[in-house]
Amino acid sequence: MRIGELSRRTGVSVRMLRYYEAEGLLAPPRTDAGYRDYGAAEEQTVRRIKMLGAAGMTLETIQQLLPCVRNNDPEFTPCNNLRKILADQVSLIDERIETLSQSRTILAGFLSSVN
Repeated sequence: MRIGELSRRTGVSVRMLRYYEAEGLLAPPRTDAGYRDYGAAEEQTVRRIKMLGAAGMTLETIQQLLPCVRNNDPEFTPCNNLRKILADQVSLIDERIETLSQSRTILAGFLSSVN
């Protein structure tokens, strides 16, 4: 399939698909005419990238985890550093939660002072 069709089927813009390719996340074969020829494997890879991105991971982290993802569910096969990468991601999310909690406390204090 062409890139426009992959974009339509996955909900990822053509520009982002090209970016994924430039970053080494996608490597579609090319036709004799030089067109990208995306197949089911590339579509599945894009869906996996979206799933990991929705979990708050950066493309750099996704690139490290992508070879470990077995399907479109959060199931992984053993890979080098998998446990460390996931633990690091959980720690980052915990830090964000703490920061948001502090921000909420401050804003709630401001709100109560204007009532």
